[in-house]
Amino acid sequence: MRTTNDQPDMQERRKKMQAIEDRPSLLPETDEDGFLKKEGSWTKDVAQLMAPNVVHGDLTEDHWKVINYMRHYYSEFRTIPPVRKLSRDTGISLRELKELFPDRVTKDACRLAGIPQRVISAFHYTPY
Repeated sequence: MRTTNDQPDMQERRKKMQAIEDRPSLLPETDEDGFLKKEGSWTKDVAQLMAPNVVHGDLTEDHWKVINYMRHYYSEFRTIPPVRKLSRDTGISLRELKELFPDRVTKDACRLAGIPQRVISAFHYTPY
């Protein structure tokens, strides 16, 4: 469970997102939480630009495995998978998922995959 000590991290993330948003020619329009406003504006390059605000370091092969799985699952079912299903289907353990996406696995993976925030809000998930 998150504590009030996590608040500065969120403020820092918003500052970083604002810095990226100030470069409109590079990054499509995002909301205040860093989610793309238009689903169709996602590209791999956009995910690369967003990555420094979501994960530590560059996107790895495992990051891309999760991002591609999330995009495929969303395009087929118009929702997101439970984290345990994500883990089972990608072969990436829950512990490894938490290392890849240290703040919130589902939210951060969706952000990088270009999945709208409204989908996450409608899906009750455990913030691993």
